Amino acid sequence: MRASAQTIVLGDVEVIRVVEWRGPFAPASAVVPDAAVELWNDNEDWLAPDHWEPGSGRVVIAIQTWVLRSGGRTVLVDTGVGDGRERPDAPLFHHWRGDLLGLLTRAGVRPQDVDVVVNTHLHADHVGGNTRGVDGEWVPAFPNAQYLVPAADDFHFGPDNGYGDGLFENDRLVYEDSVAPVHRAGRTVLWDGHHRIDEHLTLESAPGHTPGSSVLRLASGNDRAVFVGDLVHTPVQILAPSCNSDFCLAPRQAAATRHRILHRAAEERELLVPAHFAGAGAVEVRRTSGGLTLGPWATVDRT
Repeated sequence: MRASAQTIVLGDVEVIRVVEWRGPFAPASAVVPDAAVELWNDNEDWLAPDHWEPGSGRVVIAIQTWVLRSGGRTVLVDTGVGDGRERPDAPLFHHWRGDLLGLLTRAGVRPQDVDVVVNTHLHADHVGGNTRGVDGEWVPAFPNAQYLVPAADDFHFGPDNGYGDGLFENDRLVYEDSVAPVHRAGRTVLWDGHHRIDEHLTLESAPGHTPGSSVLRLASGNDRAVFVGDLVHTPVQILAPSCNSDFCLAPRQAAATRHRILHRAAEERELLVPAHFAGAGAVEVRRTSGGLTLGPWATVDRT
């Protein structure tokens, strides 16, 4: 576990990776229940130690935020867990202390200078840093930013759909402390289908993990990247795209979306940037006669 900031340049876009936490999360059989044990064991030589802990069988993940400096603006992709939140159904996130704002500031990103916040979807570990506590109230942590929120997720997880169909208390808590305050401040833009941020960055719906799950495509010069949120939690899902995480709300749709996005990444040589990969954090995808495999990992330099 170590907080850090790293950077890579893609065309005219600088990408800063801000890692709040990295470590073993949960057993592989719980995170990706359909992935065969042999898939992990046969790839142990490169899965360990960055993505899998063979001794405990736990998947290794990172909690992180991606900062994109594009066209003179600063864009955040996902905001982590958020400090001091009530998350009784998620022990790792309950009363989390990650200091995202401090990490961003040390990476040269002041909260007031953030122009756009992208929430790829509205799960607890992607929106918690949207807000901060001030005098007992939750307020936007990035006061000048436009928050781009998938409309389908806002409906599903919001009060109109009973806070995620009323299935989990955490859904209500997450919405009330990390999404609703941004609405009240008038900083939210709901979108569906496609949403262009600037000449380099475009959001695209990628449903299945949640109803409004999305990906962010980067195209600048000859460089391409796709920030895929929770489309994949582990590289094993690149080798076996039909294997969903246990957190996917619509499994068949999630698998179909994963196949589509991964095959496009391979065809267009997009750098794949998932939300939770530890290690290098981003990887190229390649086609093989049998399906998909991993290409080179991204070269990311520490700032």
